[in-house]
Amino acid sequence: MIRSSRSRRAQAALASMLTLPLALSACGGGSGGGSNSGGDSSTLRVLDYYNNDPGKTVWQKALDACGQQAGVTIQREAVPGASLIQKVLQQASSKTLPDVLMLDNPELQQIAQTGALTPLNDLGLKADGYAEGVVSASTYEGKLYGLQPITNTIGLFANKDLLAKAGVTPPTTWAELRTAAKKLTSGSTYGLAFSAPANYEGTWQFLPFMWSNGGDEKNIATPETAQALQLWVDLMNDGSVSKSALNWTQADVNDQFRAGKAAMMVNGPWQFPTLDEDKSLKYEVVKIPAPAAGKPVVAPLGGETWTVPQTGNKDKQAKAAKVVACLNSDDNQLSLAKDTQTIPTKSALLAKFSSSNPNMAGFVDQIPTARARTGELGADWPKAATKIYTAFQSALTGQAAPAKALEQAQNG
Repeated sequence: MIRSSRSRRAQAALASMLTLPLALSACGGGSGGGSNSGGDSSTLRVLDYYNNDPGKTVWQKALDACGQQAGVTIQREAVPGASLIQKVLQQASSKTLPDVLMLDNPELQQIAQTGALTPLNDLGLKADGYAEGVVSASTYEGKLYGLQPITNTIGLFANKDLLAKAGVTPPTTWAELRTAAKKLTSGSTYGLAFSAPANYEGTWQFLPFMWSNGGDEKNIATPETAQALQLWVDLMNDGSVSKSALNWTQADVNDQFRAGKAAMMVNGPWQFPTLDEDKSLKYEVVKIPAPAAGKPVVAPLGGETWTVPQTGNKDKQAKAAKVVACLNSDDNQLSLAKDTQTIPTKSALLAKFSSSNPNMAGFVDQIPTARARTGELGADWPKAATKIYTAFQSALTGQAAPAKALEQAQNG
């Protein structure tokens, strides 16, 4: 949620904890009193952060079924998202890592860096046929450490009634977006809503604009990224986007859209259940507008990846690999995607899933060109994410022009 990016506090905890000498303790899980290396191999411990329904029940059902298929009983612990990483790092240090571990995909590389995870290739698992960006997110230094059954991204939601009343069709380019947003802004209704707070959630929302225009996180002080940021500034200066966007979460944006106070919004498929509670609301989802007609949209990929930690117990690791493989079967990818408002990660399943879930088409169509946030910088991604949101906050509040704000953030 971003679904894909949790709190700044959790990310800060990860960054600070990774400075600890964890590699030896993580790799040395096969010895010591607290080790997971002994015990009954008929039970596997699983750790994830789906501690609330509907996700809690959906994943429990899938895990139990896959455990039965692998001949093991699942002992699952689900913790709040903000506390997962700290718990994982503590377990690595005390040699009590679970047998199967779910991670938010941008955090995998940072955990793999500590030595706490087993390369899945060593356990006979491959990622053939998966969307390229998904594989990239679960790969560290050329080795695959996780398999991700479902993913998500963001698209453009449009209120059908408000667009029809204004004679506007869903925009496909930046120019069309700015024009449509202006025309749809009336009274207490803004033409567009997006989330632009000073955290990773804001960065997530800006990425499809930056990436689609050729911007790059290795150096954000470029004309391409400045043009993307100028679009956001123009939309806000036009009065088409509320200045409250500087503090809105994606849930806040969804509230505005559902209440008819925003005719369009940038958001993800996890909002469907809330939106669909209002039977009078008619909406559609299209791809994020591209910089110009014919240019591909490059959106970020969210979702969670399933890993096998270094516990030192080879028998349990082999069984854990079977559970991870089962979660990623074609049938489970399709059923999990349907039940959790997400998207399968195997390319061959996308067309089938999209045809049976029309509102998902706008998201599904972006998956082939979508990117992992950690694809270029790996464990250094959080530093770049911070520079990005620092820059757009500076520009949107009028402290600096886009090019200058980006330059200051890049060199800051």
